[in-house]
Amino acid sequence: MKKGVSFLVTVALMALVSSLASAFDPSPLQDTCVAIAEPENAVFVNGKFCKNPNLTKAEDFFYSGLDKPGNIPNPVGSAVTPVNVEQIPGLNTLGISAVRIDYAPYGQNPPHTHPRATEILTVLEGTLLVGFVTSNPENRLFTKVLNKGDVFVFPIGLIHFQFNIGHTNAVAIAGLSSQNPGVITIANAVFGSDPAIDPDVLSRAFQLDKNVVKNLQSRFWYDNN
Repeated sequence: MKKGVSFLVTVALMALVSSLASAFDPSPLQDTCVAIAEPENAVFVNGKFCKNPNLTKAEDFFYSGLDKPGNIPNPVGSAVTPVNVEQIPGLNTLGISAVRIDYAPYGQNPPHTHPRATEILTVLEGTLLVGFVTSNPENRLFTKVLNKGDVFVFPIGLIHFQFNIGHTNAVAIAGLSSQNPGVITIANAVFGSDPAIDPDVLSRAFQLDKNVVKNLQSRFWYDNN
């Protein structure tokens, strides 16, 4: 009886470890799984449907244009150019993507999170103040000034930001550990949700006057992605 119980506990633990190991993008079960548009009346899948491998071509793994700067004359002073499974169908199931980020002088990539990816960022031009905040209860800030060639990592799911503290434009390239990392910009999500969050909720949460909350909710929250 004890051996049987021990075996069941071992199996349960192995199942738990396996589920944790595959908690992010699933590992591919074949060499390629080039994404295609969902067939009509298709059953929902976690990711994208796969193209017939016999029809796969080099263009499915190719993207051109990351050398071109994004449009940075905007309220936040930055622009993110994504290269994920939507731009490169061949990224489907591979668990990786990239972005180019352009910053105007004193522009920023506002505090945000990637719910499905860790990010590793490399500065190509300029000087950036970057940082991330750990989860409750510590809410510890890790911050660093980065110059050309410097690299910094933002752990999965944690709020992070980049701010151009230089007098000239800055450029960075980042890799993310998901074909579709997602992005939640904190200010946009909290004050620009549709429909709007009850102002009483935000007034107490942020300890602000209700009229201040209503004013924030009435503003246009720019999406730089």
